[in-house]
Amino acid sequence: MGQFSVSKSRNVTYINVVGNGIGQFSVMNKTTFEITKMDCPSEERLIRMKLDNFSNIKNLDFDLEKRRLTIYHNGLTNEIEKSIGDLKLNSKIIGTEEITTDIKIENQKNERQLLWTVLLINFGFFAVESVTGLISKSMGLVADSLDMLADALVYGLSLYAVGRAIQAKKNVARLSGYFQMILAIIGFIEVIRRFVSVDSPPNYMTMIIVSIFALIGNGICLYLLQRSKSNEAHMKASMIFTSNDVVINMGVIMAGGLVYFFNSNKPDLIIGTIVFVIVTRGAFRILKISRE
Repeated sequence: MGQFSVSKSRNVTYINVVGNGIGQFSVMNKTTFEITKMDCPSEERLIRMKLDNFSNIKNLDFDLEKRRLTIYHNGLTNEIEKSIGDLKLNSKIIGTEEITTDIKIENQKNERQLLWTVLLINFGFFAVESVTGLISKSMGLVADSLDMLADALVYGLSLYAVGRAIQAKKNVARLSGYFQMILAIIGFIEVIRRFVSVDSPPNYMTMIIVSIFALIGNGICLYLLQRSKSNEAHMKASMIFTSNDVVINMGVIMAGGLVYFFNSNKPDLIIGTIVFVIVTRGAFRILKISRE
């Protein structure tokens, strides 16, 4: 049995256990929020940036699937609740309690490697889908490629922002938001042009084959993320984001089948519009938080 000592600092009680490898423990508050409009990494990123100035927050634990956020902190519950409420994501406190938890020295090496892997896969498929989408005249593939690029930007922003000042994070977020917005606007203009013009249907076979490979790529990303069994916020967010990408890939495959069945470009333009809306929604939210 190891020896232990108790000390207090800034209203936090630390219990240092020596000789048994348990480590350091602290007594703090655990507050859980339900945030019904938090369903992808864009919202997770907005909340992180909003709460970044709270030095009393020790850890953020996101569960995007259940739309919940658990915050480990020292005091200032009302201030934290107000800041989250300012984002208009329909949030409310489920409960708060005092707990004793171990403070771990985070090993970010594996997380960084995994994020780099997922980032490169997404960026690679952005390049492939954008080129094949333009060649095959498929707006569904082009739109999906931009969604892949948006994913890569989120992962890259997470990697870049580690250890940097809040203003640096906001600057990068702002550039990311503007870039996504410009690409989405160009996409919408092209969709409108193709709706009013008499364009031949896209190459449905290219749509289906490339989307199947993109589906496999996202499946690999999802497998790697789930295999990590990480409870870190970015890892959980990445899993949800990649799951959404799988659904989009299946939508493009279905659109390719409908293009063949109806011999029309309309199914391709419809799925392209839906994906562009998703990209635009994320861009607006990133830009909003970067100005605060």
